[in-house]
Amino acid sequence: MTTSRISLFLLLCVLTTTLTGCDAIAGIFKAGAITGIIGVFVVVALLFFIVNKMRGPRP
Repeated sequence: MTTSRISLFLLLCVLTTTLTGCDAIAGIFKAGAITGIIGVFVVVALLFFIVNKMRGPRP
């Protein structure tokens, strides 16, 4: 593993252990349904981006 992959992996581990899902979702949906939908979309897009970065370039 390269240094960048290790750092991305550590960042993902830190995020999964420090963020509680229920509190985050409750806070998002208190702000409104549209804000919640946008927030969930941004989080899913960010996770997709991180996973693709960890996989590396495709041949």
